[in-house]
Amino acid sequence: PHHDATRNPYDSDRITGGSSSGSAAAVAAGICPLSVGADGGGSIRIPAGLCGIVGLKATFGRVSEHGAAPLCWSVAHIGPMGASVYDVALGYALMAGYDPKDPQTAHQPAPTLDGLGNGDLSGIRVGIYRSWFEDAEADVVAACKEGVGALEAAGAEVVDIELPQLGLLRTAHMVTIATEMWNSQRRYFPEHRKDYGLDTRMNLALAKRITGAEYVQGQRLRRRFFDRFQAAFQKCDVIATPTTSITAPAISKAAVSGGESDLTTLDRIMRYAPAANLTGHPGLSVPTGYDADGLPVGLQLMGRPWEEALLLRLGLVVESAVQRRTPVRHGHMLY
Repeated sequence: PHHDATRNPYDSDRITGGSSSGSAAAVAAGICPLSVGADGGGSIRIPAGLCGIVGLKATFGRVSEHGAAPLCWSVAHIGPMGASVYDVALGYALMAGYDPKDPQTAHQPAPTLDGLGNGDLSGIRVGIYRSWFEDAEADVVAACKEGVGALEAAGAEVVDIELPQLGLLRTAHMVTIATEMWNSQRRYFPEHRKDYGLDTRMNLALAKRITGAEYVQGQRLRRRFFDRFQAAFQKCDVIATPTTSITAPAISKAAVSGGESDLTTLDRIMRYAPAANLTGHPGLSVPTGYDADGLPVGLQLMGRPWEEALLLRLGLVVESAVQRRTPVRHGHMLY
């Protein structure tokens, strides 16, 4: 409502994905090779996927949150968004590690980029939960299968895994992030209510109604799902999914002025990303192709805590197998 919608450089009538939308669009449009995103429920990986760039949400606590708005502190991550995997690896190397100004970054192994550039993936196991992986539009599934195929061609082995109750996981994440967002904003909301967009006002009003008991139950479920992902990582080294189940949807005219609450589309966009926020595992979105309309498709790779280097190594293999397309609006054409 204040500055119009951020436009997708591949199609200016399409969304960029939230909430690091400007960061994604700036990189995709060629304004800069690297930007900073914030990810509480996929907000680095989702816009990266929809805009055809690379985005990394590292392990919880890997990158300092000092200086960031304390919006949703238990699921929040700051991370790099870049034009290529190498750009994101450079950003990660600069950003990751212990910061005495953020206690959450303590007690972590030293960041590394070991293995980056090693295209031999022999011995690497890629886990796929089939019913989850294929719960997306046909073009998205096809492009992501090609990305996984590139990993197989480089020597990786695909193994089947199971991750039950993922719908409940998304609910636990929603309760967690909404409660924390409301608590971060409630001191400002009474005086600045009209400064918030209409859809944001509605979301905060709904979040206000979540009880403390529901929040606590969400945290109990959180540990259950962390353990389930850890069990899956006993059978595989990375888990592959689409980044989103659809490509960038159109911007509705009503949304520009009044905001939008389209929970069906939101669910399709956020089908895969929030799991890594709730569990704290690292996740990388890397371009893996395009749909029939030429809109980008992202492949998400999730890994064990602190194994960002492995995700970047595999992302480089996927990226090298894709013929990247220049957006319609790029560089001086953006305006």
